[in-house]
Amino acid sequence: MKYYLIAGEASGDLHGANLMKAIMEQDPKAEFRFWGGDKMQAIGGTLVKHYRDLAFMGIQEVVLNLRTIMKNFTFCKKEITDYNPDVVVFIDYPGFNLRMARFAKEKGFKTVFYVSPTVWAWKKSRVFTIKKYVDRMMVILPFEEAFYQKYDYKAYFVGHPLLDELKEEKHISKEEFLTKNNLNNKPIIALLPGSRVQEISNILSYMVQLSANYPNHQFVIGGVHSVPKETYHAAKDMPVVYGQTHDLLRSADAALVTSGTATLETALIGTPQVVCYKTSTVTYTVARILVNVSYISLVNLIMDKEVVRELIQGDLTLYNLKTELDKTLSDEGKARMKAEYSTLRNLLGNSGASDKAAQVIHDFLSKNS
Repeated sequence: MKYYLIAGEASGDLHGANLMKAIMEQDPKAEFRFWGGDKMQAIGGTLVKHYRDLAFMGIQEVVLNLRTIMKNFTFCKKEITDYNPDVVVFIDYPGFNLRMARFAKEKGFKTVFYVSPTVWAWKKSRVFTIKKYVDRMMVILPFEEAFYQKYDYKAYFVGHPLLDELKEEKHISKEEFLTKNNLNNKPIIALLPGSRVQEISNILSYMVQLSANYPNHQFVIGGVHSVPKETYHAAKDMPVVYGQTHDLLRSADAALVTSGTATLETALIGTPQVVCYKTSTVTYTVARILVNVSYISLVNLIMDKEVVRELIQGDLTLYNLKTELDKTLSDEGKARMKAEYSTLRNLLGNSGASDKAAQVIHDFLSKNS
């Protein structure tokens, strides 16, 4: 069968690649055309748009790039129509994908969504759009299935795909990591400033300045290939390691992490962390009005309590960063956080999310082909 997949972020590229592998187990003759990234491209098929050309963060950035975004909608509609897939698979990226789901469904294409939009946090009205235009919704957070039930819509909890990746990936020892990257033997503080240029520009300078307070540690940045290297100019002589985020986290005593999927990755690996987030004043002000959640990190949202400290907007200061990092580095802080991480992992269920998602898609297509 022919599958058209749309992923617009680094995390979507990862989940999409694992899903594609699982689909091929169910359907060895599967053909893929997709928006995504290097990981999906490595599986096979045709990469149409790379996510690095799609990531516009915040209200101001969206407005400034509105013409490009509209061109992408038009291009995608033609792509789907011309390719005529058996199913369109939307992977997260809700602002774009929900609009495309409406188009695809109205044109008679089968639609499935993998990784639910955060309708439980804001824009609950999108549930009705999903009910109308999405044939199958596969969710990865344990509370999402019950949320959709309140709206008389069947969602399929498949577990979190990060568990699959962490279970399957090979990793090296700390000694090998240090040698490979020409690092010294000092304890490591990992810096994960995000995967978008705007995120890194807003947050990295705070993380870098903090290093002067920790002469007995080395601060190492987890870089991403999808942004220009000059994006990390605030790092100066601080080491940046690319494509080694998980090995970096396994080798680190603690991490400073920009809110997003990386907070959950850090928790599942077991590294104590402080969550940092800062955006434009306009975007933050609007978000405070619209978003109805108590936390911004996935760790705290899933646990429904503050497991990791979140320093957001005005709270992101050097003083607060040092205070919270000191707590995190303490024996008591490490022990408490790791115990909470264990509970978190149990809530997310067993691994196998990609296989379960592929099975949902296979069953749906089998019944409706």
